[in-house]
Amino acid sequence: MYSIGDFSRINRITPKTLRHYDRIGLLKPARTDDWTGYRYYDPGQLPDIRKILSLKELGFSLSEIREILSVAAPVQTLLERREAELKRSIRNDTARLEKVREYLARIKTGESMTNDVELKALPEVIVASMRTTIPGYDTYFEIVPRMGEYMQSVGAVCREPAYCFTIYHDGEYRENDIDVEICEAVVAPCAESDRIKFKKIDAVETAACLVHAGPYDRIGETYNLLFEWIESNGLAAVGNPRESYIDGIWNTDDPEKWTTEVQVPVEKREGR
Repeated sequence: MYSIGDFSRINRITPKTLRHYDRIGLLKPARTDDWTGYRYYDPGQLPDIRKILSLKELGFSLSEIREILSVAAPVQTLLERREAELKRSIRNDTARLEKVREYLARIKTGESMTNDVELKALPEVIVASMRTTIPGYDTYFEIVPRMGEYMQSVGAVCREPAYCFTIYHDGEYRENDIDVEICEAVVAPCAESDRIKFKKIDAVETAACLVHAGPYDRIGETYNLLFEWIESNGLAAVGNPRESYIDGIWNTDDPEKWTTEVQVPVEKREGR
């Protein structure tokens, strides 16, 4: 039998931690002296503590480790879940690293993202339109494919080149219950349904446009830069912004490869 001090030295873990593991039922000593309260560990517990420390190093919580050791949760399932979490974390950290590199490069060259703003006309289009209130921005992954099914059911044919965009009608930024109109340019209107309407959207003479690269949860920065550019160039926004989807989940699973053009109708500000 090992005393708690010996067991701690062997496994490079403090006696305080071993006492905590005892209290939460993660690793109880093989014997506790009734008189002194000293804890003693059996050599057969060495594989247990090794497994605990290995799982902890992998990022599992103590409660998850307790489940694994009690065989209440399948080890493979938990490991696969942890693998997915680590991959997601790596993707997020890689995206942050790229962002840092991008900022550093722009600082060194004196370049600003607003140099990429383009003024252009937006064409008149006939669109299949679905206006709805969505609970959050991640709902697009469900709504947009569903709209494609609705369009197909009424025989709508998409225009070439494709022009799919959303228009926000709230007049302010909202995280929930967002009033959004999803539009897909089509060659001609079709019979409407209770879900899909067809209408003509007038041409926009001038729109300030800036391409956002990456996942949608970072698109706020692109809006900020675009409106800063609009203000500093003596222009004023005169219509609801559009988001035109170029690349997205429909053709790549990598959010860093998604591209969305933010389009804001503008005109010269009075007095400028």
